Formats: sequence, structure tokens, C-alpha cells
Amino acid sequence: MPEPGLRKRKKGQDPKTSAKAEHRKPVAPSDDQEDFDSVAIQKVLKYVSLFLVCGFGLYASQNPSVVTDLLGSWIGFSEHWDGGVPRTPVETVVELDTDTWKRGAIVTAFKHAWSAYERDAMGDDEYHPISQQGSNLSMAGGIGYTVIDAMDTMQIMGLHQEYERARHWVATKLSFDRDDTFSTFETTIRVLGGLLSSYHLSGGDSLFLEKAVDIADRLLPAFDTVSGLPRASVNLARGQGIQNSDFPGLVSVAEVATLQLEMRYLSYLTENTVYWEKAERVMHLIKRSRLAHGLASVFMSEEEGVYITSAISLGSRGDSYYEYLLKQYLQTNRKEDVYKDMYDDAMESIHNFLIQKSKTGRMIYTSELIPERLPSEEIQWRQTPKQDHLVCFLGGSLMLGATRTGALVDPVSIPPRPEELSEKGHRDWKTGGELIKTCMNTHDTATGLSPETVHFRIASDGMDSIPGAPEDWYIKGAQPGAFPPYDARYMLRPETIESLFIAYRLTGDPIYREYGWKIFRSIETHNRIETGGYATVVNVDEVPVRHEDKMETFMLSETLKYLYLLFSNGDVLPLDKYVFNTEAHPLPIFDSVIKTGFS
Repeated sequence: MPEPGLRKRKKGQDPKTSAKAEHRKPVAPSDDQEDFDSVAIQKVLKYVSLFLVCGFGLYASQNPSVVTDLLGSWIGFSEHWDGGVPRTPVETVVELDTDTWKRGAIVTAFKHAWSAYERDAMGDDEYHPISQQGSNLSMAGGIGYTVIDAMDTMQIMGLHQEYERARHWVATKLSFDRDDTFSTFETTIRVLGGLLSSYHLSGGDSLFLEKAVDIADRLLPAFDTVSGLPRASVNLARGQGIQNSDFPGLVSVAEVATLQLEMRYLSYLTENTVYWEKAERVMHLIKRSRLAHGLASVFMSEEEGVYITSAISLGSRGDSYYEYLLKQYLQTNRKEDVYKDMYDDAMESIHNFLIQKSKTGRMIYTSELIPERLPSEEIQWRQTPKQDHLVCFLGGSLMLGATRTGALVDPVSIPPRPEELSEKGHRDWKTGGELIKTCMNTHDTATGLSPETVHFRIASDGMDSIPGAPEDWYIKGAQPGAFPPYDARYMLRPETIESLFIAYRLTGDPIYREYGWKIFRSIETHNRIETGGYATVVNVDEVPVRHEDKMETFMLSETLKYLYLLFSNGDVLPLDKYVFNTEAHPLPIFDSVIKTGFS
């Protein structure tokens, strides 16, 4: 039996206020008078209603957009329908202005984090704000994880002095000649992605491109496998791919399919196709290995290049595979339809097999599928109502996809008009918005922060008999007085904020800024360390909080960057000109001469 959550949850519905009417003692009418008044009133209402209906019908026949406007408003769109016929869209209906004060507060937070790191640990891969010291990912030394991850945030925020000091460190101190093992995936998205972004934002500073080529060349040996799927790690000094020690012979689909944006852009810049050819091979293998249900198991065989029977999840080890399907299509200026087709196929399967509604509040969430082998050796899939915080990227991604792969016109208005989206576009837009609401509902904790993982109530969970059991979602294993499980922590993750940023850019709806500001205030209240930096909260439902002495690099590269962009105007890194890699490093959309070699 699952253990209940820390406290009773809300149903995921917006609170409503009710006015208290002033009560007066009425004078009771006689029975005859009451009957007469009732009949008279009914007759009057009947004729008035008939008059209004006829009048509205006559008016609507001459002005059909009135009815469709009302329908559009009811289903969550704005502006007009034209009888279902697409019109020339208006690119922007709302103004995406800068909120200078709130954006300034976020810059101050970044400086609070960066200055502490620069003071105590400059050049180290990671920072520990409570002990005020740094650490590296290997015994051979660091490779600039925090510095490179944070640099483009400084460029975007206009922190020129901090940026120049960081650049000087890269120019004089950074070395990738480290005789130790580094994650192929993490090094690509954080270091290679960060260098490429800084190269673009700097207007072509050759230092960053030289360093990007250096690290990419050291990563290429990871792809030297029988199948072409890259190994999980690589020795940067020896040029040797290293198998995953926890899962020998296996690679996760997210890790092998979240290298493509970086490798393609590097090939575009250098005109050296080897980087893209290595990364493209992975996508070809994945498409060729498609499973019957259209979803990706989290593990593939490194040697055979096919899926193996393993969990299906939009969270850890699966998330960014789905993210990069859409982003590869966007990066190539929507010229490579193979990625659109793979993305559309995956989203169809997600809706068919993973999207669920919570027991009481009817909140949309994504489940996981766990394979179980029957005595007959057949495999059946058990649905698990578990959603990682990592999945919260999907809400914004679906809304973005709805306006790109599900659009009937180009460009789509801000916010979209109903007639501008296809049936699939409508579906994805609605699901994306509902997932964002669910992710915000998981912030209903003592701290206002969302836990690492939540479980949702289902009819068979056996919790109805437990007094005070949560109605919709809970943190599994979290009981009062017990040491909190890993699921209860908030490690400064950006995924919900990422979706809020995208949703705001696509709609202009101020509610997304309100959500983002609420999260930022919670971070300031509970994660901020007075001496500098921000730390992981061990239990989001416990106040005062306990901390883990670690500030993840994505606090600087993603969380604060997406918050800054959320309160910036729409001209700062516009979504029609940039894609963000999974570490929030912006890369430009371009027309590539390097074409994908499969379909």
C-alpha cells in the first residue's frame, strides 16, 4: 500500500470567493398574491426570452463571428473564428512588455549566486554554498561546468564585468585534457552547448568556437561502437568511450538523443559534417527501432542499436528525447520533416497511452509504463501514476509544438486564434496548458516549491480508508517525523519555469508571470543562503527547511535565465529565431546545407 503524503492536497481547482449577502427579514405575502406574482413573472420572462432569442438570432445571422467569438473564448482561445476558414493572422495581439523591476530582482539573485561561486570556487565544476567551497567531477580536475554553463546567462542579462572575468578564465585556465571519465550527455549539453551559445551571443568570438571544437573532438570517440550509439561516458584525455558501470551494455534514450542540436550547429559553423553524421546516426537507429506503441523505452542496447524491454517514462532517462524531436525540427527552420513526423508520432502515443486525469481534481498528468513478464513469458505493461518534476518541460513544449507542427497558418497569432490550429494542434495546446496547471498544483506545499517526484491517487491504491489521505497527489514515502525521501526535495529545477516562459511568449497571459514570480519568491525564501548562493531543499513540505549543501549548475544556466526571459519583452531571444538546448543554452535557427540522410 502506498504511504500517504505529508498533508492533504487541494483538488487542483482555483479558489473562489463568495460574497456574504445582507439578510433582511421579509414580509410574507399571502398565498393568492404569491401565486399571481409567480405566474405573471413567468409570462413576462417567457416573452422577454423569446424576444431576446429572436433578436440575437437575427443579429447573429448577419454577424456570425459573434457566435464563434463566444465559442473561442469558451475553449480558451482569443480573437475570432471566420466560420473555420483561416485568415491572414495578426502576429501579435498582446504586447509582451518587460517587467523591469521583477527582472532586476532576478538579476540580483543571479549575482548573489555567481559572486559567491566566483569568490569561493572559481573554475570548479560545482559549488557548495553552505560550506563555501567547490568540487570537481573528477580527480583529474574540472572542465568548467559552472563557468561555461553560466556565461550566456551573463551575456543575456548584460552583466559585462562578470562575463569578461569568466571569459578570461576560459581563455587562460580552461583545459579539457583530463584523464578521467566524464558524462557524454552532460558534457555535451552543458559545456559544448554553453560554448556554442556564448560564441553566437558574442558575435563570433573565436575563443568559444575553438574550445567547442576541442571538447567535441574529445567526445567523438564515445560514438565508436558497433551500432553507432554513443557510450555513456568518455575519457577526455585518452579519447576512449566508457560503458555505463551501472547498466553495462545499455544507454538511455534521453542521453543518446539529446546531443543533436549541439552537434548539428557545430557542423554548420565548422563545415565539418562528422559531428552531425555521428549524431544523425542515432536518430536513424531510433526511428528504425520504433516500438509498436510509438513510445521510447528508456534503455537501448549499445551493441545492437535497438530498444530493450524497460520502463517508458517522460521523466528521467526519457524526457529530453521527446524535447529534442520538436527542437530538431525547429532548429532546421522546419525543413526536415522527418523530425516533425517523429515528434507528431510520439505526441500521438503519449496521448494514447500516458496522459491520465487525477482522481478528484481531474488534473492532467503523465504516467509511466513498467514492463512485467508473465509466466507465459509475455510482457504486460503496468501503468504507474508517477510524474517527475522533469516532465514539467512538456507543457510548454506541447504548446510550442501546437503552434509549429499543429498550425494551419504561419505565423500563428499571439495568442493563437482557434482557426489557426489543426485538430491535433488544439489537442496539444489544451493538454500543454493543463499540464502546466498540474505542475503548478504540485507547488501546493509548505514552501511553495515542487518536489522532485509526485504520485497521483488512483482507485486501486487502497488509500481511501486512511484518514486525511491526499485527494489528488502525494509524495510517496513522506511521513511526518520520518527522514524525507529523495522525492521530497527541490534542487532548483527549471522545468516548470521553462514551460511558463514558453506559455507566456505564446499567449501573453499574465497568469504565467504570476506563477513564475510566486516560484521565484519561494526560492528566495527557502533556497537562498545568506552568505551567497542557493541550496537544495531536502523536504518541500517542511518549514523551517533543511538544506543539502549543493547548488546545481542549472540554477545559473536555466532556472534564473528562464525567469529573466519570462519577465523580458518578446524581442529578447524570440522563439521564432532560437531554440534552447536542454540546458537552456540558446542556439540560432538556421537553414542548414547539411541535410538529414534518412526519412
